[in-house]
Amino acid sequence: MTHTLIKNAEIITMNEKNDIIYGDLYIVGNRIAAIGKNLHPEKVDKVIDAANKTIVPGFIHTHIHLCQTLFRGQADDLELLDWLKKKIWPLEASHDEESIYYSALLGIGELIQSGTTTIVDMETVHHTDSAFQAISQSGIRALAGKVMMDKKDDDLPKALQETTADSIKESVELLEKWHNSNNGRIRYAFSPRFVLSCTEDLLREVSHLSAAYNVHVHTHASENQEEIRIVEAETGMRNIMYLDHLGLANERLILAHCVWLNDQEKQIIKNQGVKVSHCPGSNLKLASGIADVPGLLEQGVFLSLGADGAPCNNNLDMFNEMRLAATIHKPSYGPTAMNAKHVLEMATIGGAKAVGLEKEIGSLEVGKKADLAILNLNQLHTFPSYGVDPISRVVYSATRGDVELTMVDGEIVMENRVLKTIDQGIVLKEANHSIDRLLKRIPLLIS
Repeated sequence: MTHTLIKNAEIITMNEKNDIIYGDLYIVGNRIAAIGKNLHPEKVDKVIDAANKTIVPGFIHTHIHLCQTLFRGQADDLELLDWLKKKIWPLEASHDEESIYYSALLGIGELIQSGTTTIVDMETVHHTDSAFQAISQSGIRALAGKVMMDKKDDDLPKALQETTADSIKESVELLEKWHNSNNGRIRYAFSPRFVLSCTEDLLREVSHLSAAYNVHVHTHASENQEEIRIVEAETGMRNIMYLDHLGLANERLILAHCVWLNDQEKQIIKNQGVKVSHCPGSNLKLASGIADVPGLLEQGVFLSLGADGAPCNNNLDMFNEMRLAATIHKPSYGPTAMNAKHVLEMATIGGAKAVGLEKEIGSLEVGKKADLAILNLNQLHTFPSYGVDPISRVVYSATRGDVELTMVDGEIVMENRVLKTIDQGIVLKEANHSIDRLLKRIPLLIS
């Protein structure tokens, strides 16, 4: 058990009192043992001098597609349904075990380097075990699952088509292998892609299995207006009403996007304790729209932040998502909307609530897991510091390049910008080899 003392830091706790403490943080094993000034614990294995640096809770991305990281730059300037049908589905269909593995490591490396310690990840139909292997190796905390797509669709490549029974069987097998593995760092979430890709039978069974295993469900909803039109035409209901009708709308459900909601849907989300992952970068790039986040927050909806996948955002940087979340609503709601504190809450304790771990992560408090990032804000772009709210500096001025150290579960996974659990050179090399192989395979798959 390692005893680590981080000294002389500015500590943004994100606790209920929003305390900012100037002092030390002591970690025993994987938990925070003490926070205060001039700590002198009896046993210390490693001392980190964080003078003039800032410690924040590790960021929690509640909507990521690690399987898509290889597709960065391959699907620009398209709206959602064309983006899926013309680019993403053929690319996902071309994946193999090795390409999924390196796609996941590429994404995780980027996330760790930008201070992210926890993700909610949705993979593709096949080879999800390879992504879990990458997650396990990397040390990141994850709630992840195989995507489920059992509805017949002429636009869907054959390699992504699956039966209801096979989709459920493989999902349960992955759950039983990986859920609560790696000292609880890895957990499983059933991941039906969205209503358009799933039969009613599958969604009903997912609702039943989620309750039986007490695990989360992670899906997309109400991202695009054409998506909503088709769902309503097929089911007679809008997305959220349909999910509620099937028993899925509850505190275990994480919905990505929720750009286009009516008042009834907002009420269902609030009343049922559904969690919403706001993905401003993706929503803007795909021209999906701007979610009514200030309105949802005012209603008391649980909100968090996610980058979505690399091909609809082109980076997985929480600093980018925080700045967008803080600024895109101000023209409509006024300059006081979405202040820096609310946004940092969404990136930290809000994400912890989404994954049901608010008692374990999301803030820096004694007894909680040691998931954190150390930022060096002694930079031209973050000065002057005198008289400036520390949270404002993090949300409005800081960048991912300011992250010097990332720790997950008490383990340092990046220090001095160097990844400790991922060989960056190998991942960069194999990422290029993999995407080259996938692009050559696509014509064979669709011929």
